[in-house]
Amino acid sequence: MLVQVITGRQNRELAADSLLELESLACTAGAVVVGSVTQHRDSPTPSFFVGEGKLADIQLACRQGKANLIIFDNDLSPLQVNNLDMALGIKVIDRSELILHIFARRARTVESKVQVELAQLQYLVSRVPLSEKQHRFRGGIGMKGPGESPLQLRNEPMRRRIRELKRKLEDIRKRRNLSRAKRPWPTVCMAGYTNAGKSTLLNALSPASAEADNRLFTTLDTKTRQVYLGNGRRILLTDTVGFIRHLPHHLVASFRSTLEVSLDADLILVVADSSHPRVADHLAVVDETLSGIGAGSSPRILALNKWDRVPDADTASAILLRYPDAIAISALRKDGFDKLKERIANALDSCDAHRQP
Repeated sequence: MLVQVITGRQNRELAADSLLELESLACTAGAVVVGSVTQHRDSPTPSFFVGEGKLADIQLACRQGKANLIIFDNDLSPLQVNNLDMALGIKVIDRSELILHIFARRARTVESKVQVELAQLQYLVSRVPLSEKQHRFRGGIGMKGPGESPLQLRNEPMRRRIRELKRKLEDIRKRRNLSRAKRPWPTVCMAGYTNAGKSTLLNALSPASAEADNRLFTTLDTKTRQVYLGNGRRILLTDTVGFIRHLPHHLVASFRSTLEVSLDADLILVVADSSHPRVADHLAVVDETLSGIGAGSSPRILALNKWDRVPDADTASAILLRYPDAIAISALRKDGFDKLKERIANALDSCDAHRQP
């Protein structure tokens, strides 16, 4: 059962799209969605996030749909999750925990597994409230200080593991930087909202055999392939993890070593699903995420993918009017590839010209 609380003056259309996206996330995680409950409030309640009167509606909807899991589209505090679990008698998770679960299921390489484990541990530690009123274990003779609470003692192994995982990721990052320095061709990094078709584009431009699926977060690892642009020019094209609205900050932090590929790339190729009705919002999320990792000012070009699925000519004209410098392509049909390669080559030439003293 999906639950969404729309607060204040939140855009209703954006909220509806977020709920549809939550359904896609749930299906990606292997859940079967049996229904949804939405509430409009000026502000969430501290104890349950929803109003207490809405709890009965949620419980009734779960009973009718035989739901055994409730997924909130909002981020919940540990106290709210606990209160909801107790009041409803059904397991409750929020959007962040669902995304973490998907990442854990789809991690394949050593790096992605380390990144996911780090994000999960950071999430768990942040969910355990520390209380100063707890009994503290004092040190022995000659020891001073307030001592440690039971929760602090329980968290310490997790914190040690977090430090260890961060060191592993730093070693991986250093090795990647060394290998990048030896690459003979310019690098182009693809970035975009999840399910925009980046893996399909990588497969179409090169013999990549990257996994492509109509599910969210198919790609968690960076995949780099050689692409021939013509006239003897080659590039290294890299596919990265897709972005999504409300991506948990600890997940972004854990995958920073992967996302930093964008920082070192000569050019960022932003891929967008032009057939999606909220393509502008998706591109805003991409801009925000790139800025958050320090790649906001990096040179980039925009590829409007899935152009063959744009519903009508008026919609296509409106998109091109809003993004006049974009290239319309279809990775599935391999339409617009000549223009895309030409634009990439010109953009790289422009980058080289700016670097000249």
